[in-house]
Amino acid sequence: MRLANLAGRAVVVIGDRAVDVEQASRGRFGPDPQALFGDWQAFAEWAATIPDAAAAASVALEATELGAPVPRPRQVFAIGLNYAEHAAEAGYPPDSIPVTFTKFPSSIVGPSTVVELPEGNVDWEVELVVVIGREAHRVDREHAWEHVAGLTIGQDLSERVTQLQGAAPQFSLGKSFPGFGPTGPWLVTPDEFADRDDLAISCALSGEPMQSSRTSMMLYDVPELLVRLSAVCPLLPGDIIFSGTPSGIGNRRTPPRFIGGDDVLVSEIEGIGTLTTRFTDAR
Repeated sequence: MRLANLAGRAVVVIGDRAVDVEQASRGRFGPDPQALFGDWQAFAEWAATIPDAAAAASVALEATELGAPVPRPRQVFAIGLNYAEHAAEAGYPPDSIPVTFTKFPSSIVGPSTVVELPEGNVDWEVELVVVIGREAHRVDREHAWEHVAGLTIGQDLSERVTQLQGAAPQFSLGKSFPGFGPTGPWLVTPDEFADRDDLAISCALSGEPMQSSRTSMMLYDVPELLVRLSAVCPLLPGDIIFSGTPSGIGNRRTPPRFIGGDDVLVSEIEGIGTLTTRFTDAR
């Protein structure tokens, strides 16, 4: 199943068409995409049996009207240095625990967003984003995927001056400017992937390839991240996890390369699609 946020309403995507969840379920499930995670199992079971009549009443999917598939997560986890090559380019050895911080929820936006660049040096980090569908607390690897509603694409945009100023880095602040959490274009449930643990991941800036890897190269894969995070705090339905980025970020290039006001960032993950973000200079 592919679940999207179309102009603020939850829709199931079938091909290039969108089935309105509230209308197709005759009000059993409401229009708010975020609310669906509160009863995810029931919703997923219903969505797997959408009647032909509802599919026939679908509408064309307008990409420009897509919002964040998880528009108001209660918790946003982000993982740093989760690919060995990225850890090496950043000058850090692989750590014995996942480097964890947050992006504040106000930074979360959808695909096709125009982000106003703040002062400083704005960098890109394409990431697989994990969406929680069932509360996870002290889970084990064997059952971790059972708590995942689906996967989507994210860009952990980062303003490096804010992030790295001072004696201790300000990871969360430097990564939480308005629009700094593009996600989308939709959520894809784990059963849709041939191998959910090994997906091609890449991004290009204004047509120039910047990052390319596979999620199987993560030091801590999706089950391990759920084990480590849920050992400390419960993961709640509708929470999201930015799972880390491969090598190829801008501030580790020679010379450094950062995002400009006329750049277009296109991120892609196998089996999900593409996420496009445009930028503009501050007015």
